Amino acid sequence: MFASLMGWVDARFPATKMWEEHLSKYYAPKNFNFWYFFGSLAMLVLVLQIVTGIFLTMNYKPDAALAFASVEYIMRDVEWGWLIRYLHSTGASAFFIVIYLHMFRGLIYGSYKQPRELVWLFGMFLYMALMAEAFLGYLLPWGQMSFWGAQVIISLFGALPVVGESLALWIRGDFVVADATLNRFFAFHVIAVPLVILGLVVAHIIALHEVGSNNPDGVEIKKNKDKNGIPLDGIPFHPYYSVKDIVGVVVFLFIFSLILFYAPEFDGWFLEKDNFVPADALKTPEHIVPLWYFTPFYAILRAVPDKLMGVMAMGGAQGLLFLLPWLDRSPVKSIRYRGPYFRWALTLFIISFLALGYLGTQPATALYTNMARVFSIIYFAFFILMPFYTSIDKDKPVPERVTMK
Repeated sequence: MFASLMGWVDARFPATKMWEEHLSKYYAPKNFNFWYFFGSLAMLVLVLQIVTGIFLTMNYKPDAALAFASVEYIMRDVEWGWLIRYLHSTGASAFFIVIYLHMFRGLIYGSYKQPRELVWLFGMFLYMALMAEAFLGYLLPWGQMSFWGAQVIISLFGALPVVGESLALWIRGDFVVADATLNRFFAFHVIAVPLVILGLVVAHIIALHEVGSNNPDGVEIKKNKDKNGIPLDGIPFHPYYSVKDIVGVVVFLFIFSLILFYAPEFDGWFLEKDNFVPADALKTPEHIVPLWYFTPFYAILRAVPDKLMGVMAMGGAQGLLFLLPWLDRSPVKSIRYRGPYFRWALTLFIISFLALGYLGTQPATALYTNMARVFSIIYFAFFILMPFYTSIDKDKPVPERVTMK
């Protein structure tokens, strides 16, 4: 009966074909390791954010006079509302933790190099869309940090020549962050940007499955096939990796649940104390900072004295990530076989990114600003000097077949 039903469906929709192409007959390298959990975990958190977001919109009021009170109503009076709200807020930070680790895996194993340039570009556009989604959702609780954080970030658009002021006015929908801003941010956060994200996720997966997954050795498994055209170093994604991913899901949910039930604000890193105070246009918080996943770029912005140059530096810090496939001149993909120059450069880059993330949460004192300038130079040097140090690096020979290290 089931076979008959699937036959009827397959005659009208390629369900079995899609299942085979993307799961049961999609051959992935057999040497995947811990770092390959984070792609599937990103999908898990995306579903979590969509589902909890739908339930939150059922009681949220996108009105400047009612937004903060509606969030309190969700937390206090809606049955299990506190859990749904904390799932969504903690999930936002968990999303970026998973995404940053997923991107780090791409850096160390060269997943941006030929033939996966388009996979990387789709991933980077997805990262930009996620940052936009997080920023739009940041305003919705209508707390003090939401209000003033949005005020600061939107004002940055005003630094752009010619169109800056008009663009900032269009984004706000008013001369200040007000009810019109809240309404349009809500519409973009709930409808427009999620549609873009879902489209990019599909494009990212299709592009990945077209060229095949990378692996810790950086060896293309499609080069070695048996007489049936099956990669000798590959295994079907399902059931092998679909079952293996369950281990990652269990560990992730365990850690996620500990934070969710015992420290959902995470000492102000996931939810700031100022955001539990209603927005007040007449009272500026002592220290305005974005949430942690924006702070590396915020530190770069503050490190530059000129506002326009600061905005350009912040945009350039993100834009350079798109150019990685063409900046890296090494024939080797994986860090296992990279030379010392790349290893040192990547280490300094990670240190600078983490340091900038911390400095972006601190007051803009002279010491912290000078430190941010130093780490910003290191951050940009990683990309700008990459064509030079990767072309002269002392890489190791890459094996013909994948290894099981």
